[in-house]
Amino acid sequence: MEYSLIILLLPMVMFLVLGLFGHKMSHRVAGLLGTTGLAVITALAYTVAVQYFSMPRIDGKFTTLIPVNFEWLRFTDALHIDLGILLDPISVMMLVVITTVSLMVHIYSMGYMHGEVGFQRYFAFLSLFSFSMLGLVVATNIFQMYIFWELVGASSYLLIGFYYTKPSAVSASKKAFIVTRFADLGFLIGILILSYFAQTFDFNTLTTGNALSSMAGKTFMGLSVGVWAMSLIFMGGAGKSAMFPLHIWLPDAMEGPTPVSALIHAATMVVAGVYLVARLFPVYCQVPEVLDLITYVGAFTALYAAVVACVQTDIKRVLAFSTISQIAFMMVALGVASADHGLGYMASMFHLFTHAMFKALLFLGAGAIIHAVHSNEMSHMGGLRKYMPVTHITFLIACLAIAGIPPFSGFFSKDEILAATFQKSTFLGIWMTVVAGLTAFYMFRLYYNIFWGKEANHEHTPHEAPKSMYFPLIFLALVTCLAGFIPFGEFVTSDGLPYHIHIEMSVAVTSVIVALIGIAIATWLYKDPNNKPDRMATAMSGLYKWAYHRFYIDEVYQFITHKIIFNGICTPIAWFDRHVVDGTMNMFAWLTQTVSYKIRGLQSGQLQSYAWIFLMGALVIALLVICL
Repeated sequence: MEYSLIILLLPMVMFLVLGLFGHKMSHRVAGLLGTTGLAVITALAYTVAVQYFSMPRIDGKFTTLIPVNFEWLRFTDALHIDLGILLDPISVMMLVVITTVSLMVHIYSMGYMHGEVGFQRYFAFLSLFSFSMLGLVVATNIFQMYIFWELVGASSYLLIGFYYTKPSAVSASKKAFIVTRFADLGFLIGILILSYFAQTFDFNTLTTGNALSSMAGKTFMGLSVGVWAMSLIFMGGAGKSAMFPLHIWLPDAMEGPTPVSALIHAATMVVAGVYLVARLFPVYCQVPEVLDLITYVGAFTALYAAVVACVQTDIKRVLAFSTISQIAFMMVALGVASADHGLGYMASMFHLFTHAMFKALLFLGAGAIIHAVHSNEMSHMGGLRKYMPVTHITFLIACLAIAGIPPFSGFFSKDEILAATFQKSTFLGIWMTVVAGLTAFYMFRLYYNIFWGKEANHEHTPHEAPKSMYFPLIFLALVTCLAGFIPFGEFVTSDGLPYHIHIEMSVAVTSVIVALIGIAIATWLYKDPNNKPDRMATAMSGLYKWAYHRFYIDEVYQFITHKIIFNGICTPIAWFDRHVVDGTMNMFAWLTQTVSYKIRGLQSGQLQSYAWIFLMGALVIALLVICL
């Protein structure tokens, strides 16, 4: 499948063409060029998927293929960095997910971004982001993944800060870049520790052998070196996937164009951390302590983000915290899996696949709504079902899917996650079931506030989005309705062997009942105009205020960075630098200048002076010789 290299090269070519020559093109030509290029990439990705999954299995497993690979840097005989393409079930699945969502975003953007200044630049950045993410998922080794990992961060910085004349967008892009850089530092250190002891960057070598055996008996601060390495690698994944406490960048990333939100928060950047853990899953199985850490971080993040989403009023921020919560579901599923029980692994990848489709649908639907009412606030909406029937139906389908209502895709994947958590711990299963109920509540709170409730006064009558915008909505809605029936376990599992998905009736019935309770409460509170939400907010004013302000995590970061680090540490260091370091250098310069000024007469150029000094020197030397 050497032609799979085109999947990587074409978006890079599109970026260069649009970036260098886009300003000479009309908006229509630039948009069609970028969209056509992505359509070709999508067709190639689907061709790869069909060809790969049609191949005969060996010992019941799909073969791992490396159609392209070449050495880039060599450090030792064993340790070298290669660049290539690795095709296995999860990388092929990710190719399908990324190209599908990216293509829908490209088509949608033709209408949504029409007339925007920088239209050509926008499509160039989309191509760069697609190239970065595709390169990340097909990497043959962990250092190649890290290279594209950083490129994903750079391209997301460009997209989030697309409206660079808007201060909030600039701040959001810097926040996303800086927070993920801190996490990526941990990732890099983890890579260096792992590769130093394993003597390889190669994924096949790391995942098929006992990569951590050479670290046996080696500890640091009471923890094994293997635990440190894999925890630091997870730190990079936690930053990219916005796990607590590194989640703070994601809600502010909403400052970018709404299609960018769909691309970053649905199927691409935020699932990179999940994909990283899945890619190194056999290595993580050798350090169950780190899998437990992933489980606890994911479980807490899922609840935290769901509670915050219940009180947000900006529709894109509700969806942002929803994304954080759903990514946490995937992390929990990976954390509860093991080498012997791979249900959680399959469930995590299944939910990654289904969530990408219905979350992209939700964000693109939100974009159509914002396009119609020119506001992100729910208070400026209400009653839009009469004006936007296509958006209303497709948005409802996505809400039912994420709430876990059958027969929509979210029910099937979330049911598998809940079943995996109950296998691990009854308490954990109940915890995640409660979070699933909160998901149903806040999504239907969002739905009713937008399409039902009290109709806001609009300057212009809201209208349905143009065809280029609602075609992706219809397509993604159809995928959301049908994706749950894909026998996903036949293709993607932790051990490569087929897993026959079956519904755990006790878990499924419980989760559906909890979801229906959440929907019923949202219906009671928000379907018709009333003051019940205000009364509840007043009755629980403390919790409401804390949740609305995201439990003041951002303020804590501000305090730590500005009051402690900047004022308490950086200011004294800056004073020391200016007065001691610079002062010392200035003193040396002053001494040199002063002494030079005093002795400049020694180099006057007058022969008489030189003769006089020579004579005096000779006399002094003669006297010293006579006296001594």
